[in-house]
Amino acid sequence: MAVESHDKKLDDLLKMVEEGKAQLPDFQRSWVWDDTKICKLIESITSGFPMGAAMFLANGGENIRFKYRKFEGVESKSEITPEWLVLDGQQRLTTLYQVLKSKKATNTRLETNRDATIKRYYYLDIRKCLDPMADRLDAIISVSEKKQLTTDIGRTVILDLSTREKEFENLMFPLNITFSHNDTEDWHYDMEDYYHGDKYYRNLFRDFSQQILRPILEYNMPVIQLDKETPKEAVCQIFENVNTGGVPLTVFELVTATFAADGHELRKDWESIRNTFSQKVNGELLKEITGANLLAAMTLLVSYYKRVASGDDERVAVTCKKRDILKLELQDYLKHHDALVKGFCDAADFLVHQGIFRSKDLPYTSQLIPLAAIFAYDNENKKMLHLGTNQSFLSRWYWCGVMGELYGGANEARFATDIIGFFRWIDGGEMPETVYRSSIQPTRLLTMQTRNSAAYKGIMALLLQDAPLDFMTGNRMDIASYIDEDADIHHIFPQTYCEKKNLPRIKWNSIINKTPIYASSNRSIGGHAPSVYIGTMANKGLNQAKIQEAIESHKINYAYLSTDDFEAYFIDRAKQLLDRIEQATGKSISGRDSEDTIREFGVNLI
Repeated sequence: MAVESHDKKLDDLLKMVEEGKAQLPDFQRSWVWDDTKICKLIESITSGFPMGAAMFLANGGENIRFKYRKFEGVESKSEITPEWLVLDGQQRLTTLYQVLKSKKATNTRLETNRDATIKRYYYLDIRKCLDPMADRLDAIISVSEKKQLTTDIGRTVILDLSTREKEFENLMFPLNITFSHNDTEDWHYDMEDYYHGDKYYRNLFRDFSQQILRPILEYNMPVIQLDKETPKEAVCQIFENVNTGGVPLTVFELVTATFAADGHELRKDWESIRNTFSQKVNGELLKEITGANLLAAMTLLVSYYKRVASGDDERVAVTCKKRDILKLELQDYLKHHDALVKGFCDAADFLVHQGIFRSKDLPYTSQLIPLAAIFAYDNENKKMLHLGTNQSFLSRWYWCGVMGELYGGANEARFATDIIGFFRWIDGGEMPETVYRSSIQPTRLLTMQTRNSAAYKGIMALLLQDAPLDFMTGNRMDIASYIDEDADIHHIFPQTYCEKKNLPRIKWNSIINKTPIYASSNRSIGGHAPSVYIGTMANKGLNQAKIQEAIESHKINYAYLSTDDFEAYFIDRAKQLLDRIEQATGKSISGRDSEDTIREFGVNLI
C-alpha cells in the first residue's frame, strides 16, 4: 500500500467533485453539518486557516470494488467512473461545493434543531470582511432559501437579498459565484453600474477581491492519496480512525458497498432477513443479531466448507475475522444464504428448548454465530442435529460455553475451533476445546448477583428447561406462559425478609436464592417469610402435594423452605444447582469440597 500527500487547490478539488472524478464510496452515508458549523468552515477558508486534510483512495484496483455515488448537490447527469473515492473530507467538500459552486441553496440544519433540514444561501458582508476590528464570523451571513433574514417567525424582514440590486445595496457578496470568474466579473461590473462608477465602491470591491476572494481562490488543502493496492481491511481501519464525527463504518457497510458493485443490495436483503426473523414465534431471540453477525456466521460457514473440501488440511484456515469477512465473495454468500437464514431460525428454536425465551435472557448473543453456522452446515449436509445423540452433543457444547463463561470478549478464534471441533466430535473424534476447557468453581455461585453474568442467565435457563411450576398457580412454565405472565427472576427468600433477618447479602442476593416467578405471584409473595407465602399458595387453591411439587420443581427443598431454615435451604439449593450444571455440561464440577468452598459455604457441597 503506497501513501502520498499533496496540496491541491480547493478550486481543483471542487472541480473534481463537480465533474465526478472524485466520488463517494457507497458505504459513506449522507449527513449534514449544521448552519453554525458551515459558517465556521467559511470563516476558516476566508481567513486562510487550515481545515485539515482529505483522504482519497484510488479507484479501480483489484482489492477495491465499491459501488460509488456523486456528492450531494452535484447535478451532472453523465455517468463517469471516478478516479478517486473520498474516505475522509466528505462533509467539508460537500459543504464547500454547495456553498461555493452550486447555484442551489445549501442543505443544512439549525444547531438547536438537528432533526429539521433547512436550506441556506451564504454571503460575505464586504464592509465587515475589510474591517480589521470586525470578527470574521460576523461577516458571514446565512439567509433563507428566499434570500432573506427574518424575525418574528418570518413576519419581519430585516435583510432582503432576493435581487441582485439588493445584494449591491447591502454590499453582500454571494459566495456561490466565488469560483466562477465570469460570474464574479459580471457581479463586479453590475455593482459599479449600480453605484454609477463611484470610486469608493470600485476601490471597496478591489480591496475585497485582493484581501478576501484571492486567498479563497488560492486556498490549498492537503490530500492524502492511497493507491489501488490498499486492502479493504485497511480502508475499514483508516475510515474508523478518521471518521470520528460521522456514522461509524462497520464491516457490514463495506461488504454492502462491495456486493453493490456486483448488483446485490445487501442492506435490502438484510431487512428481508430481519423480517423473516421477526415473523418467527421465537424470533425475539434474534432481535439483537446484526448484519455484521450474519456476515461473520457466513464467513465462518464458507471457510469451514473450504476446510472440509481440503480434506481437513490445517493450513486452510477456518475464520471469521474482519479481514476475512471483507474477502467474502458474493457467489458464496448467495450459495449458502438460505441455509444460514434457516440456521439462525433453527438456533432460536434450539435455545427455546434450552429454556431461553427472551433476548434479554440470552447468555451470549455472540454464541449464536457458531450455533447458526453449525445448523446451516447441518441443513445442507444432513447431520441430523435435531436427533438424539447429536442433539445432546450440541446441548453439551452450548452449556459448556455458557457455564464456563467462554464467549465473552473477542471470540473469532473460538468460533473457528468450535465449528471444527463440534463436527469432529459427533463423527467420533475428540471433544471441542470449549467442552474440555469449560469449568466453574462452586464459589462462583455466590458472585452471580445480576443478569450481567452469562452463567447467571444460564442457570435460570436450566431451571426453565425443566419446566418448573409457578409458585402461586401451579401452572407449568413454558415459553407462552412465561412471556404472557411477565415472568422474571426473583428472590425465593424475599429481599425485605432477608434484610430484616440480617442475612448476608452475598448469599440472599446470589443466584442460589433466585428463581423464575410470574409477576403476579411475586406480588403475592411480597416481603413475607416463605412459611407465610406457602400459606398463601394454599389459599390460592393449591393442595399440599401441588404446593410441594411446585416448590421442588425449582430445585428447592420444601421442608427447609416451609420452616424458614435459610442456611439449610441455601446449602441444599447450591448442591442442586451444581448437580444441574453437571448434568447440562456433562462434566463433574471440581472443588465442591475444597477449602475455598468450605470457607465460603461453611460445609462442602458434595
